Amino acid sequence: MPEEPLIMVCVGDISGNVRGKSIPVSTFNADMTRPIGWTPTNVQITCFGVIAETPYGPFGDLVMTPDPRTEARVAFGDHVPAEHLVLSDLTWPDGSMWECCTRSILRNALETLRSETGLTLRAAFEHEFMFKTGGASALNHSGAAYSIGGVRRHKAFGEVFLGALREAGMSPETFLREYGPNQYEVTIEPARGVTAADNAVILRELARASARSLGEDITFTPLIAPAEVGNGVHVHFDFLDENGKPATSDPDAPEQIDATAGAFVAGILKHLGSSAALTAASIPSYTRLTPHRWSAAFNNLGYRDREAAVRICPRPNDADISSGGRLHFEYRVADAAANPHLLLATLVLAGTHGIRSGLTTPPATREDLTEVSAGDLDARGISGLPSSLHEALDRLEADETVRSWFPEKFVDVYLAHKRGEIGVLKGKTEDEICAAYAEVY
Repeated sequence: MPEEPLIMVCVGDISGNVRGKSIPVSTFNADMTRPIGWTPTNVQITCFGVIAETPYGPFGDLVMTPDPRTEARVAFGDHVPAEHLVLSDLTWPDGSMWECCTRSILRNALETLRSETGLTLRAAFEHEFMFKTGGASALNHSGAAYSIGGVRRHKAFGEVFLGALREAGMSPETFLREYGPNQYEVTIEPARGVTAADNAVILRELARASARSLGEDITFTPLIAPAEVGNGVHVHFDFLDENGKPATSDPDAPEQIDATAGAFVAGILKHLGSSAALTAASIPSYTRLTPHRWSAAFNNLGYRDREAAVRICPRPNDADISSGGRLHFEYRVADAAANPHLLLATLVLAGTHGIRSGLTTPPATREDLTEVSAGDLDARGISGLPSSLHEALDRLEADETVRSWFPEKFVDVYLAHKRGEIGVLKGKTEDEICAAYAEVY
């Protein structure tokens, strides 16, 4: 019997998962922007499959419109079907933007940044994940962090995965055995604008497909167990000017950070206690975001500090690097429970607000902030991050500034979604909660 090849027309949802509809490839090829029906209440399907409280109910219709530039097809051999997908935008039937289309929210945020400053954001998402298969000996394989033996253990996966990324149009940089139990990390070259978040969505699906093609199973869960190392998603970013030249650093400025780039970072940090709910979006996220876990715990800019919310990442003083490209930033208050488009949009909206407000570059910290007195931290404008998803959501709900960055209704929809997610886990132990997230991410 002849087969009918399928392509998945996808949207990244609030939970950070990918949903959509598959259609015959022949239909897609005949009209690559053919609209496909969607339902507003689908936005409230939590990562656990339960529909949270929804303002849309059974009413309304949306349209998914594929963006052919995001099409990715990777063949894994005759033994498994090819992974074939394309990302899409969500609109109302008349073509107007739907308030919960995270891809459109990001696109509009980037256009505002460009129109107000002339800057283009360039970014790359650094992903960490863990293999679930192989039994306890694989999970607890000691001494393998950053080792050649650790890479060798899953080298077949690494080569298949990086080949898949290359075939999908990305440029892989590194694949390494990370510190956590059976944990690995992948990095790719940065991309401009919406493409950076598109790449993050597609990368995760190709990672899962690559693992499945080899009989393996992986998880991007923020925390596989309460006492273990977590999986972060670190967003590296810098800026290009209207001529496409690097515009992030200034050798004569504080910390060698260009004033506009510094105001952008200051905007991220000023409202981080509220916006964290959008970038660290699960219950275990806030167990991971505690001191001395090599994640972030305060709203600080750090100099070469991998426990800072935003880290200054210097580049070598090579003659081929222009002065505007001597450094970039790494945002560390994020994980794979966050929708990549919403994560990047939050940074852009916060940063643009910082520029618009005339904020100045925050002084970079160079010490362990847990050893600094509360009074000193307060005087420096540094505060701790929320201690739970519940607290983060409450702070988001109360922050009218952050709410104003997004389309009307979006934040309330998001709050209901995440509170519905919390409700599914009511009464579960911390271990059970971590296990539940490990299954869905």
